[in-house]
Amino acid sequence: MGGQREKDDGAGADGALLRAVAAGDAAAMATLYDRHAGWLHARLTRRCADPEVVREVVQDTFVTVWRSAAGHRGEDAGGWLWTIAARRLVDARRAQERVARFAGPPLESGSPARYEPAAPSAEDRVLTGLEYGDVGTALDRISPELREVLRATVVDGLSTREAARLLGIPEGTVKSRARRARAELRVALAPSHPSPLGGTA
Repeated sequence: MGGQREKDDGAGADGALLRAVAAGDAAAMATLYDRHAGWLHARLTRRCADPEVVREVVQDTFVTVWRSAAGHRGEDAGGWLWTIAARRLVDARRAQERVARFAGPPLESGSPARYEPAAPSAEDRVLTGLEYGDVGTALDRISPELREVLRATVVDGLSTREAARLLGIPEGTVKSRARRARAELRVALAPSHPSPLGGTA
């Protein structure tokens, strides 16, 4: 009971902080940053090995929060922050890929390239697809409770247990919503594209 009360108090405090941030309270922003920047940095580091990119993504996340706190609709603040951070990471990766494409090969055969991006993994391609283009549009068409589960488990790469904790729902609910979300997304994509999420869940 005490743990649940602490969780509720924390969520309530986050909500109050976000309302203060929306009103332009810089001290509330600093408190929100102190509360959440550490775990965001740690989770982003598991997805990206470049510490500079991780630092930039964390900073961009909180700049976005400062600008759009008024748009927070009362959902779990941690989940909202992570959704922003995951999208900023996608943006950073896409920017790196553009730089690498335009940079071209080194001018001299003995010169090392300034930036050699790793080939995107299948997960990265799905991640990018879920946030942009036809798949992103289709994702926006499915119901919000299914979309948030799919974003948590596919876009954010969370385990069922992590997603359940983040979203505040049972693990079984995460699994059933993920199956329904994949089915709805396949239907939305069927006219033009095969689903990037594999076969039946």
